[in-house]
Amino acid sequence: MTNVLGMVVRRLLTLIPLMLGIALFVFVIMRLSPVNSAVSALGDNASPAQIAAYNQAHGLDKPAPVQFVTFVKDLLTGDLGTTQSLNKSVGSLVSEALPVTLELTLIGAFLALVLAVVLGIVAALFRDRWPDQVIRVISMTGISVPSFWLALLLIQQLSITWGWLPNAGYTNPSDSVTGFFESMAMPAIALAVPVGCSLARIVRTAMVEELDKDYVRTAYGSGLPPRVVVGRNVLRNALVNPLTVLGLRVGYLLGGTIIIEAIFQMPGMGTLVMQAVTTNDTALAQGTILVIAGCFVVINLVVDILYMVANPRLRGSH
Repeated sequence: MTNVLGMVVRRLLTLIPLMLGIALFVFVIMRLSPVNSAVSALGDNASPAQIAAYNQAHGLDKPAPVQFVTFVKDLLTGDLGTTQSLNKSVGSLVSEALPVTLELTLIGAFLALVLAVVLGIVAALFRDRWPDQVIRVISMTGISVPSFWLALLLIQQLSITWGWLPNAGYTNPSDSVTGFFESMAMPAIALAVPVGCSLARIVRTAMVEELDKDYVRTAYGSGLPPRVVVGRNVLRNALVNPLTVLGLRVGYLLGGTIIIEAIFQMPGMGTLVMQAVTTNDTALAQGTILVIAGCFVVINLVVDILYMVANPRLRGSH
């Protein structure tokens, strides 16, 4: 238990320099941008005196190191700045948009896991036979399909042609649970298919390796039914590595929501990023990118810790 706590503390401590590095990277990129924050806030007709006053009021006339220290201090207090286009707190906008993005990411990850487990198990149980070959083709096709193209195809078929699902928008689950899942269905599927298909190949490989081990043959020889051997032993052992990969792919799903949310007009982080780009709002872009990057780092860190806790051999090496 002491080793586990020590390992977790060490991993958490690595989060501090990593987040500082992310903040520095975002800060430098924003300062290298040709977009002038004062002009974005005041308009193209702003006079030099107005621009100078704006820069002085917001500390933009100070040296870059001083600006960065102030920037980090504000981050530690939860202050992400104020948008130039809307004159609103970036933190308030992020607090409204982030839950939508996390909901979409988690639902997409769940669908990807279900798809991967079903395809991977069937392919492993019928390896080198026609079901395995069909699933291999399906997996390669799913991996090759871009999420945005699949999203447009789903809108065309499920919404416009058949009218089963709404083609855009978001319904809060507190307003309607049915409406929530209907609004999430197509975006989540568009995110889940490429990830689930790529993960299915990993599940298949892990299942095949487990099925070839001696304990499986012993279990079959002792008269245990296949559903018990596969479901209770093989699948549990085979899913350790795929679940770890899925945890890492959650970061990919989180980034993929930017385009998907824009296509489906969902009020998530992707919409904020697109708004920041179209309005040249550097403060909004800076805040949203930081939050997305921070979520990506935290998710990967949690997955890393859970994997080491679940794996005694790996835990013992730390």
